[in-house]
Amino acid sequence: MFRKKTKNPPPASPLPEKEVRQYGPLTLAFVGDAVYSLLVRTMLAEECARPAGALHEASTHYVNAAYQARAAERLLPLLTEEEATVFKRGRNAHSAHQPKNQTGADYHAATGLEAVYGYLHLSGQTERTEALFEETVAKPFRSEQNPKG
Repeated sequence: MFRKKTKNPPPASPLPEKEVRQYGPLTLAFVGDAVYSLLVRTMLAEECARPAGALHEASTHYVNAAYQARAAERLLPLLTEEEATVFKRGRNAHSAHQPKNQTGADYHAATGLEAVYGYLHLSGQTERTEALFEETVAKPFRSEQNPKG
């Protein structure tokens, strides 16, 4: 996935997909938020030689509802039927949280994206998680870094 081809570890014990499907969409998004953030931080650490503070600042460009909504648009055509169902459940979930400085539509799309990452992580689908991240975030990131290449 990344330049160094590191692998993120799967959860301690991947859960059967049937069991993961029983989780609420906001629970999946809660886990997926951490998975997505870790993938972004790993990508930045591997691709950018910067101090930690600068890496954190760079991560905020990718870990916010507006960017994640754009990533979700790139993600949707790549999803299996099951993953698309998880995305829709996350997008349509109602949270007590009101987004600040983000549109409601972006916030809901970002929640859908996070739900997919949470679902994949909990079911132990590490390679699929990394493949989707590569297509929707890492490749666009590299294009931004090397606009001519």
